[in-house]
Amino acid sequence: MPAISFKEVTKQFQTSKGPLTALAGVSFDIEVGEFFGLLGPNGAGKTTLISILAGLARATSGHILVNGLDVQKDPLKTRKLLGIVPQELVFDPFFTVREALQFQSGYFGVRNNGDWIDELLVSLGLSDKANSNMRQLSGGMKRRVLVAQALVHKPPVIVLDEPTAGVDVELRQTLWQFIDRLNKQGHTVLLTTHYLEEAEALCQKIAMLKTGRVVALDKTSELLNAASSNVLRFKLDAPLPPELARMARVTGRIVQFPAQNAAQIENYLSSIRLAGLVAEDVEIRKADLEDVFIEVMGEAL
Repeated sequence: MPAISFKEVTKQFQTSKGPLTALAGVSFDIEVGEFFGLLGPNGAGKTTLISILAGLARATSGHILVNGLDVQKDPLKTRKLLGIVPQELVFDPFFTVREALQFQSGYFGVRNNGDWIDELLVSLGLSDKANSNMRQLSGGMKRRVLVAQALVHKPPVIVLDEPTAGVDVELRQTLWQFIDRLNKQGHTVLLTTHYLEEAEALCQKIAMLKTGRVVALDKTSELLNAASSNVLRFKLDAPLPPELARMARVTGRIVQFPAQNAAQIENYLSSIRLAGLVAEDVEIRKADLEDVFIEVMGEAL
């Protein structure tokens, strides 16, 4: 039995311009103990899908099952199986960190779990903030508390919606070490993120959404193996000519071209020289998940 099963999930919203389809028949399974990535550009439907999973929204049609239980028919039972870290920083300003975790435990009927709360505080680097009021915490610290609140009832399924958005490197490392440990202990993890290097490093399987539809679904290793090209990467101190810029991915000084073979690489470099430009730090690398993502999204258009 899958930990989570999405079955032809459709969601439509009524707008002033007519119905808007946020999800269009989304179907896939996440197996027990899997670390699963849900990727897509803004507006692809990721947060809408998670909102339906969490019971915060209702699907127009279709079903979502958690350990075989329908989230719409058994909302209380399924909610106890889920630990959800929302994208927004939502907190109660009147409690300390420890009090917030104790109250969150009470929502799920969990008592006398002080030892687990202490472990969460230590694992997420919150021990020295345990008695601080939530209002006094930085954004990164509030994010850590949200993670702790999601895990306070030891849910078998952990859902992370952009958990490292806008936070520092230290929190990312601390969070992923802890979540990876829970995953190895048997917890199922569903992650949405725009940091594709995180998804590549952590997720065993990935689904990509585009305009509410699944446009790719496979093991991470298979998606990378299916990438159509290597990548030529170098640095430039001047803009590319327009005919080359249309084929490149440019980030600041870094220029990247998809390269099928040695002849294509030489053609790119020759064109750069003919344009009077000097390529620095030239390297050839294997395609990564970001390259696969851009390729898949381009095909989906």
